[in-house]
Amino acid sequence: MEINPNLLREDGLLTTKLVHLALPVRWTLVGQEGRNAPEVACTYDIHPHGARLLSSRDLNIGDLVMVERGRNKAVCQVIWSADPGSPLRGQFTVQCVEGRTPWDEELRQMEEQYQPIFLDELERRTPSGAVSRPDANRRRRPRFYVEGQAEVIDGVQRAAGEVQQISECGARLAAIEQLRPGTDFRLMLNVFDVSLALKAQVKYLVDNIGMGVEFQQIRRGDRPLLSYVLSKLKTKRVEEFVRLEATNGAISAAV
Repeated sequence: MEINPNLLREDGLLTTKLVHLALPVRWTLVGQEGRNAPEVACTYDIHPHGARLLSSRDLNIGDLVMVERGRNKAVCQVIWSADPGSPLRGQFTVQCVEGRTPWDEELRQMEEQYQPIFLDELERRTPSGAVSRPDANRRRRPRFYVEGQAEVIDGVQRAAGEVQQISECGARLAAIEQLRPGTDFRLMLNVFDVSLALKAQVKYLVDNIGMGVEFQQIRRGDRPLLSYVLSKLKTKRVEEFVRLEATNGAISAAV
């Protein structure tokens, strides 16, 4: 299902505030409120337009549900559902289509949080157990071809683009406006209708049409979503990592 273009603007899904927070809610299929008992679900994350939820009952993309939290309720539409065979089974994302989201108050009181991409020493070790250079380890991470949307946010400046390749550690982007190597920025991605937020740094430029970026931090709660995206891209792996020329000198691809 395509994301509503109106939600990709400055106040949209790619750039909106999103908070990883578990809140109990109830939901019922619209039109069946009096025939079935409400189902219990829990939010994984919330944002001004909707939320990602976990429930024991399967839902289909396009389903309309009434979501309730206390006295607050809203009609929402399912816009994404995880593959049943994946670790994210049972999760689905809803977009509010009528009424205010039932978690507006909690959202106002909280801020987005980010955490480092790698949290333990095992990520920096070779198979033999010897500690290796982090950049060398990152070059061995599998990279995958992908088609998705990107939003590059550098201070108050925003630029739309596309993500062409992605790995656990970084991505290759095609953006209308390029940033200089060494620039730190905020990156919003949407792949398979999954939205991710990261803090990244430009490592090299590609013929003035692309940027190789390295992920520094990922929004709290988005790490399983990144793993989910990568698992769906395994058949499109980029086998060879080529050395690229950056505009300010030769820099080997680190992502």
